[in-house]
Amino acid sequence: MITLDAFSIYIMICVLAPVLGAFTLLFLFIFEKRIDLLEKQTREIALERELQTALYNQLNKEIQPHFFFNTLNSILSLARLDRKTELIRSIETLSKLLKFKYQTNNTFITIEEELTYINYYLEIQKTRFRERLQYEISTDPKVNKAVIIPFLIQTLVENAFKHSFEKKIGDALLKIEVIKIEQAIHVTVWNNLPDHLDEKLGKGGLGLGNIIKRLDLLFPNDETSVQLTNSEDGTTVIAIFPFVIKSLMEKGASSI
Repeated sequence: MITLDAFSIYIMICVLAPVLGAFTLLFLFIFEKRIDLLEKQTREIALERELQTALYNQLNKEIQPHFFFNTLNSILSLARLDRKTELIRSIETLSKLLKFKYQTNNTFITIEEELTYINYYLEIQKTRFRERLQYEISTDPKVNKAVIIPFLIQTLVENAFKHSFEKKIGDALLKIEVIKIEQAIHVTVWNNLPDHLDEKLGKGGLGLGNIIKRLDLLFPNDETSVQLTNSEDGTTVIAIFPFVIKSLMEKGASSI
């Protein structure tokens, strides 16, 4: 015979069981939705990262045809002037430059690598401009292994030739300085012939706008800037971006 207490417990279980079941199902439903939301957010982050990477690579490649066109023009001018010895040396230098380029397929490189690239380019231009061209490269040894977007310094140097040295007569003086100030890299490229590019940079051609976009992609959470100023003494462009060692970047410390 069932006692009153046992019967009461039985009734309570019969009443509470559906309620507990409903709460359990509701909890599982909410948990499943939360898991789906997290998976969706993870996919969206991955897609956004892939989109940024694709955009970064696309912007990075925009510079290359312009650079190679100008370099080939320099070599062509030697051929037209029948300067065979210099022509051969320039072709050899271009070969080294191309070899260096196509061995480097990363979205960022070290400042040391970028400057190696610059030296190849300036060697070709020195052959073309002869004694008219004088250049100086000054770097802080501490920054050699820091990351930089490919063609940043190259673009600033190339602009000096395209907008100044190739259009104006007189000595062509170029200074490149790369230093570390606090936790930022300051890249300065100066030439003695004002090029009168728009100081807002928006009308300064593909190169400067490209640098701004790529710096923003490589350092999305840090402050970067590109400043162009003209004066009677010449044109100065300063690019500023965070100091990050390549090994840390490769580990994802500041990856795009």
